[in-house]
Amino acid sequence: MPLSEHEQRLLEEMERSLYQNDADFVAKVGGKRARPAYRSIVLGILVAVIGVAVLVTGVFVQLPIVGILGFVIMFGGVLLAIAPGKRVAIDPDAAASGSSGKPTRGQPGFMDRMNDRWDKRQDGQQ
Repeated sequence: MPLSEHEQRLLEEMERSLYQNDADFVAKVGGKRARPAYRSIVLGILVAVIGVAVLVTGVFVQLPIVGILGFVIMFGGVLLAIAPGKRVAIDPDAAASGSSGKPTRGQPGFMDRMNDRWDKRQDGQQ
């Protein structure tokens, strides 16, 4: 079911308010993704394979300490492989389109207006 014109205007106003008031949040969520660290992925897979080999060797020679050591090595390799890459720094002011992020004095913000409307509805006014 499509949104009515009134609902579309409210949605657009909410989006503008989000970009203006929550520049840090927008920078974190809408920012560039972390670049995959291919070197750590390959190294992690290699370490995990070595860990599996040590684990199997520990089972084969029936030494639990070698099997535990193999599991720890394998687990460390997996953690190394799935570790996030480095993030690109983003300027929060760029996400806010040059806006200061706060409503000017005397002009209520979007959330203030929505809270006022909610209070009026709860009081029986419309």
